[in-house]
Amino acid sequence: MIDKDDLRASVSAGIVTEAQAAALTSLAHSRSGARENLAPGDEPFELFRGFNEIFIVVGLVVLAVGWVGVVTFGMTNDPLSLRNTLIYSGIIAAVVLWGLSEYFIRKRRMVAPAITLSILFAINAAYTCAGAFSELFMVAQGDNSSLPLPFSLATLALLLFWFRFRVPFALALIALAAFGIAILIAGNSSGSPASTEELFLLSAGGPFAWITLALGVVVFGIAMAFDMSDPHRVTRRAANGFWLHVVAAPALVNTIALSLLERDAGWSNSVLLAVLALFALVAIVIDRRSFLIAAIGYTVILATTIFDGGGAVYTVLFLGIVLLFLGARWERIRARLLALMPGFIPLHRLPPSHLTKA
Repeated sequence: MIDKDDLRASVSAGIVTEAQAAALTSLAHSRSGARENLAPGDEPFELFRGFNEIFIVVGLVVLAVGWVGVVTFGMTNDPLSLRNTLIYSGIIAAVVLWGLSEYFIRKRRMVAPAITLSILFAINAAYTCAGAFSELFMVAQGDNSSLPLPFSLATLALLLFWFRFRVPFALALIALAAFGIAILIAGNSSGSPASTEELFLLSAGGPFAWITLALGVVVFGIAMAFDMSDPHRVTRRAANGFWLHVVAAPALVNTIALSLLERDAGWSNSVLLAVLALFALVAIVIDRRSFLIAAIGYTVILATTIFDGGGAVYTVLFLGIVLLFLGARWERIRARLLALMPGFIPLHRLPPSHLTKA
């Protein structure tokens, strides 16, 4: 084991530079933080590191609520005054949020405040850009034709936020914003959907269902790019992949599940289970429990809230049994699957199996 004294001696002897020693120390700390107290093969996940982070999150939320109250109190019915209020208050809020992010994210390296600040920055960017570039009274009357531009600008602002602070959760927000913008553009070009279901049913005439599928594939591909650049899951790139998988899985399964469940046919539940089985195989091979749990969790929500047929109930029961089984045997199943993978699969860029024998 190489400790700090060894690194100092290496710098003094000219074996490594001081910058290289600092980079090695930083890497060691990041590996320890990501994998500490985790069983081999487990998936790193962190929402907060202590109650002080929760304390700060509460403070941020209270501050945001207070600021909204102050801004709302000063609003008038005059269109120009309303637009100026939204723009100037949004700019002030963006500066404050950026400054808080510099301290709590870049300096203090806090997890929960980073997530909260990402959400607040995204909301603030959306309403600021909407106030500056949309037709507010048209929006109030249900005409959303002016919203794609401001929401696109807000997404770009959030992308700049991510480039500066590298908060993995911000990538999930960017992906969700991309879905919303695509749906708005499709609605403006081909007409508003006749119902909410038309957004996600392949049997509907509009392009909405195919858009969600296509964006789900794109988000999944970006998530895999992050994952394959960090197969041992020890850097922030793995966390980026984690949150993108959480968004991609529901996007992919949503359209398929709704299109099958709405048929109310005996074979539809069987096909849905087959689709989820394929999701499970992919999740096991890439070693992403988050991808599978997001897909199955979203399916359960659809089955219990939108559809109340007997087949959906039995489907949910079966999915619960499958999840428990996979949770108990994940590593052994994965070792067997990896052994069956064809040669063109880049297994060296996937997390290694920690079992030598299945």
